[in-house]
Amino acid sequence: MANHSKHARSSTFAMPSKSSLVKIAATVAAVGLLATGGIVSRNLYTSTEQNTANQVTAFSVTDSAEASRGNARELLNGDTSYVTVKINGKSRVVPGTNFTDVKSVLDAGDITLEPEDTVSPSLTTKVDEKTVITIQRAGASVEVSDTAIGFNVVKKETSSLPEGQEKVETEGEEGVMETTNLVTKSGDTVVSSNMISSYVKKAPVDKVILVGTGSTSSSSSSASASIGTTVPAGEMQQWAHDYLLSNGYTEADFTATVYIITHESGWSVTATNPSSGAYGLPQALPGSKMVSEGADWATNYQTQLKWFWGYCAQRYGSIQGAYSYWLANHCY
Repeated sequence: MANHSKHARSSTFAMPSKSSLVKIAATVAAVGLLATGGIVSRNLYTSTEQNTANQVTAFSVTDSAEASRGNARELLNGDTSYVTVKINGKSRVVPGTNFTDVKSVLDAGDITLEPEDTVSPSLTTKVDEKTVITIQRAGASVEVSDTAIGFNVVKKETSSLPEGQEKVETEGEEGVMETTNLVTKSGDTVVSSNMISSYVKKAPVDKVILVGTGSTSSSSSSASASIGTTVPAGEMQQWAHDYLLSNGYTEADFTATVYIITHESGWSVTATNPSSGAYGLPQALPGSKMVSEGADWATNYQTQLKWFWGYCAQRYGSIQGAYSYWLANHCY
């Protein structure tokens, strides 16, 4: 996901034989069961990456039970490897390419080891997608908290009401963002708190207001009328709204944007899916692919949104095309 990592020193080994690899794999499994100790990550999800029916490898952050069937967000990025890292018993997936050893995985996940931390297998152990890296940190605990996700107000035209009259069709309901942090305390004082994951546990429900037109009009059958016009909420949405309209997009494109981003990440720039490793507002997989829009992809919402709109155009032909796909598949 994306930020900064401190590198541990490692040495280079010659590629072992096939039989040696089998022995190493067995050793890794055994050590993983016996390992104790502790570790930390400063920005557990940042730098080089940092959210199918039968084999789940990518999820919609909206619901961990909803797989991104077909893994659409991966296909444009080529081959991606996944290695599981357990941090004080909490699992996360670190995606990347060309992993060689344990150290390369920690570097890709921006996982920083402290002197008192332990990691198994060792930093120089070769890895593959079956490897499970166990990291523990003395004095740290995993804490889970929920925060509210605000709902949007969407207005839809209807000829069934007199012109100018409004009627609430659906009441709004806040969603829930679940965040997991690795917290180190000294007594009751928090020394450090590092995010492991943050995802939409419950998507908010938009407040839908019907606006009367008094008679059937051409606009009532337009995309804007059917999708509705969303009132921007907050700085990010206001910027997205103004940017889209000033670049030839429509209110319907903004409404589609708000719907997808709200369900994918709850408008959290650092949202991190614990299962797939998808990251950021659009839940890019891996998040580092957003570097095509800027080196600040891990923290800049404008960079992430520009990548999102480009991705929608490339894969679905338009933002509304991605919206239609999301409604049908609960992912994009």
